[in-house]
Amino acid sequence: MLDPRLLRSFVAIADSGNFTLAAHRLNMTQSTISQQLGRLEEVLGRDLIDRSARPVRLTAAGERLVGHARRILALQDEAELLLRDPAGTAPIHIGLPEDLATGAMAEGFARFMAGDKAIRLDVTTGLSRDLATRYRDGEFDLAIVKEMVAGNGSLAAFPEPLGWFIGADDALVARDPLPLVTFPPGGLYRDQMFDALERQGRRWYVAFSGSSLQSVLAAVEAGLGLSLLPVGAVRGTAVRERPAFGPVAPMAISLYARTADGAIGALADMVRDVLAERRGR
Repeated sequence: MLDPRLLRSFVAIADSGNFTLAAHRLNMTQSTISQQLGRLEEVLGRDLIDRSARPVRLTAAGERLVGHARRILALQDEAELLLRDPAGTAPIHIGLPEDLATGAMAEGFARFMAGDKAIRLDVTTGLSRDLATRYRDGEFDLAIVKEMVAGNGSLAAFPEPLGWFIGADDALVARDPLPLVTFPPGGLYRDQMFDALERQGRRWYVAFSGSSLQSVLAAVEAGLGLSLLPVGAVRGTAVRERPAFGPVAPMAISLYARTADGAIGALADMVRDVLAERRGR
């Protein structure tokens, strides 16, 4: 591996054509720069500078090396500059339900990051039960999860109204058994939906199971079945609410954070404001 310090001395001599000028440029003595060139030549086993010429000039080996040496030094300077820049060096890991990864939330993240370019937000979206487990296991600094009742450690909690939704086909609700669109086992709303329909004496079957909100909404819009979904998640879609299936208790959107201080605490305050604004719409 070529020592960049030796390469820098070599390039300075090549550019100036003079050991004294090169030493002055690098703020070192002439004897030191001469020694560094000698060490580089010893490593390579080639003379790089014709010392007998005035001004000194590159040998054939020196001409072959100098371009590469300049590129190596340029890359080193670029790397050092990059590492001195703190941008993106302070990650905050966030767990977020898919339907809360909204434009308003993204805009809130952008405002937060504008205050400190060292901050990097690493956001993972997924099912709330999985996010809650991963938060407890220490994977996230901050997590927003949906749960039946907010836990004792939550910094804030907001009600999440739920409703029954279908596509354009009204005849679907008269089918027996009733086709359902759900999240996979372990997903929120699934057990609530089953329990509510069984209390009504309705027979049902799972016609479609999707692992993302987008896939579930698409299936409901296409008329594949009835689904229990957050009211706030269906805005702007073609699905229609069917209150005749009865009221369902709201869930809680709970905010958890490792600390209420520093950058994580400030981010938690921002997220709380976004969730409060969402509730007021």
